[in-house]
Amino acid sequence: MAYVDWSLRGPEIGNCNCDWGCPCQFNALPTTGDCRGMLAVRIDEGHFGDVDLAGLAFCMMMAWPKAVHDGDGEAFMVISDHATQPQRDALVTILSGRETVPGATIFNVFAATFARVHEPVFAPIEFDVDIARRTGRVRIPGVIDTDIKPIRNPVTGAEHRVRIVLPNGFEYREAEYASGRTRAVGAVKQMFDKTHASVAMLNLSTRGAA
Repeated sequence: MAYVDWSLRGPEIGNCNCDWGCPCQFNALPTTGDCRGMLAVRIDEGHFGDVDLAGLAFCMMMAWPKAVHDGDGEAFMVISDHATQPQRDALVTILSGRETVPGATIFNVFAATFARVHEPVFAPIEFDVDIARRTGRVRIPGVIDTDIKPIRNPVTGAEHRVRIVLPNGFEYREAEYASGRTRAVGAVKQMFDKTHASVAMLNLSTRGAA
């Protein structure tokens, strides 16, 4: 089957309600039984066919009553307000898992688990990240505020560095793990602190992670 050729490359921030390490990365069940999380990306380079996507950002907030693979989830996406209509249409298509080899990306895999996808919102997105330092922030006024910091040793208070490599990952191939705090009051509400977070350089395309 022929797909529209697309790619996204840029830093990603993610935060969920699980303990540091995130059981999902090891095919295990979520820490508290349900799964709630966010991910945001600043697109440094990207396209959808002949539509340039560089300079945009997006944020997704998601929730499932049990594990992700049990389904019945919901999703809410916010895209930079300065995106043109063709750019908006392109990103909604990608984030909805369409025009993608089945199972190749996180967006395609997650799309099959959503029972409800809220209407997208277009708003200013503040995105700052330092992957090496494991710090970052995502802020969309009136929607979400996420802060990422290094994991700290509970005894000494020293920064604890953890890196994971997923050779067959459908989101990233390598990421730095961190500790996050998220407050989201949009269509998919989030509220957790000192939980699993990750920062990575996302490099996805029609056929998966590079």
